[in-house]
Amino acid sequence: MQALFDIILPVFLVIGAGYLASWRGLLTDSAVDGLMGFSQTIAIPCLLFTAIWKLDLGAHFEPLLLISFYSGALTCFALGVAGARLFFGRDWEDAVVIGFCCLFSNSLLLGLPITERAYGPEALSGNYAIIALHSPMLYALGITAMEIARARSSGTALHRLPLTIARAMFRNALVIGIAIGVVFNLGGISLPGPAVEALDMVIRTALPSALFALGGVLFRYRPEGDMLTVLFVCALSLGVHPAIAFGLGHAFDLSSDSLRSATITAAAAPGVNAYVFANLYGRAKRVAATSVLMATGLCIVTSWVWLQLLP
Repeated sequence: MQALFDIILPVFLVIGAGYLASWRGLLTDSAVDGLMGFSQTIAIPCLLFTAIWKLDLGAHFEPLLLISFYSGALTCFALGVAGARLFFGRDWEDAVVIGFCCLFSNSLLLGLPITERAYGPEALSGNYAIIALHSPMLYALGITAMEIARARSSGTALHRLPLTIARAMFRNALVIGIAIGVVFNLGGISLPGPAVEALDMVIRTALPSALFALGGVLFRYRPEGDMLTVLFVCALSLGVHPAIAFGLGHAFDLSSDSLRSATITAAAAPGVNAYVFANLYGRAKRVAATSVLMATGLCIVTSWVWLQLLP
């Protein structure tokens, strides 16, 4: 339990510092928006580019591991969208964002360090396999669903949707960063040392700046009237997703390391990218921001429970 506090408490402290800075007027709304813009269009894409560029894409890919994890993710996305529509009366665009919050686990900031602290660095190969597909696959799904929802409300002709979705995908800085990383990886492309050092400097700011900005956003988007929706997101992301991954992992007789990677990553709270997605489209931002904060706090307890159930 102490290890989980050591991992998650720093995250809360950075978010809390951003909240405090906004509350005390040290940062204006425009400054918070600028910081979030920097993190989501520059720093986080650089982080994703470097992670994919340096990853061994041909190693450690186990199809049954990926099926176990992503079956749970896709199921939670569908349940999140349906629940937002049926239980909470949200429009389709808000529902897609809420579904995305249920879909997108914090595989980097929580899943990776919790697995490493619990089982050691040699147990991380399954985590890396999941992470390699995580952002491109789930962003592709989220953007596709959002563009379909927008077309439905705006009356855009369905035959134009593929082009609209492609444009949205390749205007997304996160997807661009991942795509360039794949090109560099497969092409064996290298960068000069000073460029790598400069890139590393930007990367080191990615998660702290995003979390600090999220704290400022939380001050602006208080959870009045949204608490049931937030609890619904938490139940799916912290309960249903890891339960599906754990159950399928047992059914597929995954190795202990693969079962741990799938379950712990699935049990991670929604990442800051859930809010980034909401911010990109300007929909359900209060739900996304509060879900990230509350689920991260609850993750201290729920991750401990899942760790007790794993071999």
